Amino acid sequence: MDCYACALEKELNAGRIINKMFTDIFTNETLLIPICAWALAQILKFVIALIKGEGFDLNYLVGPGGMPSAHSAMVSALAISVGIIEGFGSTLFAISVILAAIVIYDSAGVRQSVGQQSAVLNRIVRELKLRQPRDVLGKELRELVGHTPFQVIIGVVFGIAFACLWLFLANL
Repeated sequence: MDCYACALEKELNAGRIINKMFTDIFTNETLLIPICAWALAQILKFVIALIKGEGFDLNYLVGPGGMPSAHSAMVSALAISVGIIEGFGSTLFAISVILAAIVIYDSAGVRQSVGQQSAVLNRIVRELKLRQPRDVLGKELRELVGHTPFQVIIGVVFGIAFACLWLFLANL
């Protein structure tokens, strides 16, 4: 009977540990704020595309590129959340700022260049299609990959504002 009781106790402890783990994850504001900022920025991107007359394209809800930069919003919300919760002098804040800088640079720099190169390559492929069968050339490259500096700035401002508003309302 003791072995059964020990096994049952271990199983109950494992269940408590898993329950605590999920509770910690789903109540972690430092995790939830950036995820919600990203999701809201993606929704805004979709709505802005609709307003601009770009049609009903669900790629705006999950894809890269467009206004605002959801990646920039996410890492900015993360950095400011860590700063407010852990302190602006903390190592965690420093790490999150460096991460944000890398993601923001990539959004505006590298990925924007890739998008421009994709546009040129797509033009070349369209011109070649006049002389080649369509199935030989394949599908077009995605041109909306990166962001303009303005889209990135709006994403950063959105992420910071979202995190500050969330934390302000949470502490009322």
